[in-house]
Amino acid sequence: MSATSLADKAPLIVIDLQTGMFDGVHEPPIHEAPAIVERARAVIDWARRGGRKVAFIRHDGPAGDPLAPGEPGWPVWPALGQAEDEPTFAKSVRDAFSNPAFGDWVAGQGAGGVVLLGAQTDYCVAATVKGAMARGLGVTVVSDAHSTLDNAAESARQIIARHNGEFAEAGVNLVTTKALVGG
Repeated sequence: MSATSLADKAPLIVIDLQTGMFDGVHEPPIHEAPAIVERARAVIDWARRGGRKVAFIRHDGPAGDPLAPGEPGWPVWPALGQAEDEPTFAKSVRDAFSNPAFGDWVAGQGAGGVVLLGAQTDYCVAATVKGAMARGLGVTVVSDAHSTLDNAAESARQIIARHNGEFAEAGVNLVTTKALVGG
């Protein structure tokens, strides 16, 4: 599948690209953090140019967590340039669809599908892919615009590659930033 197979108005969902994923204060920045910001900005600009809606998902961690509401790591990363009319939906578990208001917003777009990017590949991105598919939505993942951290068993690069393979096997449309935005 390709960028041309996307539903015309499938909204772009930016998952958990929060300050704590980039600032290195409590954990290292996500894998290829500067490139992820650059690719996310390119996809956000593509969505806006095409008249697609953009929504941001923000993880609300528990008290004391770097991503807890009000903590320095909690806000959407400012370098992404979120517009005032682009909503932010909170969640406290991995799947963004756990927030009924988000599910209603997606359904209100009438597109039958979503375009996803963000962090972390092996947690919230993967869970949101499954949540979207469980709701019968077509899912496109920007394969080079989601990221994570190394773990004890795999490097972030390996985790990302493994999940891209699993997404494809599940019927997700994978597209690179370049294929999506052109250039």
